[in-house]
Amino acid sequence: MALKAPRPDVSSQTGTRRFVFVLLQDFTLLSFASALDCLRLANRNLGRDYYKWKLVGEGGDTISCSTRTTFKLDGDLEELHRDDAIVLCGGIDIQKAATKKLLNWLRREARKGSRIAGLCTAGYIMAKAGLLDGKKATIHWENQDSFAEEFEEVFLSKAVFAIDGNRLTTAGGTSSIDLFLQIIADDLGEDVANWVADQQIYSSIRTDQDSQRLSVPTRIGVRHPKLSMVIQMMETNIEEPISPSLLAKEVGLSTRQLERLFRRYLNRSPKRYYMELRLQKARNLLMQTDMSVINVALACGFASPSHFSKCYRAHYDTTPYRERGSHAARLSI
Repeated sequence: MALKAPRPDVSSQTGTRRFVFVLLQDFTLLSFASALDCLRLANRNLGRDYYKWKLVGEGGDTISCSTRTTFKLDGDLEELHRDDAIVLCGGIDIQKAATKKLLNWLRREARKGSRIAGLCTAGYIMAKAGLLDGKKATIHWENQDSFAEEFEEVFLSKAVFAIDGNRLTTAGGTSSIDLFLQIIADDLGEDVANWVADQQIYSSIRTDQDSQRLSVPTRIGVRHPKLSMVIQMMETNIEEPISPSLLAKEVGLSTRQLERLFRRYLNRSPKRYYMELRLQKARNLLMQTDMSVINVALACGFASPSHFSKCYRAHYDTTPYRERGSHAARLSI
């Protein structure tokens, strides 16, 4: 007969806590479901509903996630109790979700001193409402460049989640599990949180010190230490690119040796790889911010808009202006 894992004794825990999940259009299902399931399992452990939750959103009717699955909401953006914890659930095209109604509602609730969390890209909404000024926060790595450009007053972290007072943010995906396991540990103790993780077969709990992205060697599938060091330097020096000769010198290689490493492992030159990194950042900024094309070019290390446009067209088969125009047209549909 299979043995069941013992449940921690939390029989003395009383009261309830309510989470109000604000579902934004095209929210990421995984982030939302991961958080909600942690609360469900904690209740199962206790044998009662210590955690309660409610799903709200603009209009209070239905809303779709990024998989086009539709959810029935429990209500509109209404006045909440001070003790309610607000959880914003973001996803793709988060700028479109930053409506005046949502931002004003969020500011009013924040003035009560409520705890507010942003899952996945919802940290953008919190920052747009001014709730993250002077605070540490994180957001999905794909949105980090645009976020850093738009919200200079926020201390942006690359961790899987960040907690600064009553402001909580996650990077998306399964990082919701890590954040909510921390919340459960704070409320009910480490034993309950570990039991919830075991139930989810979640064997590697991360903290706010863990990075959201895979290490460079894992991402590129190459474990050459000097190559990894060069790529890391490239990724952190986009606005002011470093020449291949200086990169090579920094890791104790000749320029020719560095060329051979890139050709052997990545099938491209260091210059080409660096250019692709810069153009990827440029594409993110074009689609996620209102920065002018000239400022995007400068932020990605291009001395002139004409050179930027030429490189962009060669890589993406379209111009920066057309890229932004077609993206804006998709958002308006």
